[in-house]
Amino acid sequence: MTPKAITFFEVLKQAIESDQLELPTLPEVAIKIREAVESENTSAQQISETLTQDASLSARLIQVANSPLYRSRNPIEDLQMAITRLGIRMVKDLVISLAMKQIYQATSDVLDEHFRNIWSTSVEVAAISRMLATTIQGINPEQALLAGLIHNIGALPILLMAEDDDELFQDADALSEVIRETQGMVGELILKTWNFPANMIDVVKECNNFEYDHVEAGPSLVDIVQVALLQGGHVPESHAPTNWGDVPAFAKLGLDTDVNIVEMDENQQIIENTKQTLMV
Repeated sequence: MTPKAITFFEVLKQAIESDQLELPTLPEVAIKIREAVESENTSAQQISETLTQDASLSARLIQVANSPLYRSRNPIEDLQMAITRLGIRMVKDLVISLAMKQIYQATSDVLDEHFRNIWSTSVEVAAISRMLATTIQGINPEQALLAGLIHNIGALPILLMAEDDDELFQDADALSEVIRETQGMVGELILKTWNFPANMIDVVKECNNFEYDHVEAGPSLVDIVQVALLQGGHVPESHAPTNWGDVPAFAKLGLDTDVNIVEMDENQQIIENTKQTLMV
């Protein structure tokens, strides 16, 4: 890192350690839905009543339920039908995923451009992650979708703080390096504040650590997101592993490193459908 970036990193670290870093918050309705789903006796009607508190989110969920990803023979016309058709647990992950877009609200035009770029990357990685999960046994596609969306969530408060540092904010390379070095640490802090599970926290901590090799048998969400980042072309060449065969994630997923499944026509259609669903 440049001297300026190192100085900013120290200031950022102090802000984290002293609880002075401004962290994004999940929309209230997403929190309520998650709490309701985790209780044992929640019904589709109760979830529907909670969701109606956010008309925009409710409308988007119905759109998603009727999208090419989930469309059934009969169109879904109301919220309770959508919840019944999709299932309560799937709705929880989808609601949080759809609510994520609300977090990317900037206070200036310059910051808005950065936030839009991050959101665009998040959506792309999420779409690829979901597609990969449909081909890998043991990984829930909606959890993979959410993992892709939150993998770089730590960049948001870093950008908010960097906006006050004109020299760093105007130096794209230095700013990118700071974000890369610190977003995992900040992302972990955010997800712990949101009470996210350990497997999601691992994603923000380890998604850019391509030597990461967990001891658990079978694939993990980290593996999914790492392959999505690499095969989707979202890792700068200076930080990308020269040989994908050295990345444990490919072996964990049982994927041939010589084949980029993202480029396959049938998978491209799934990815595009997912991206359109997240952009509604």
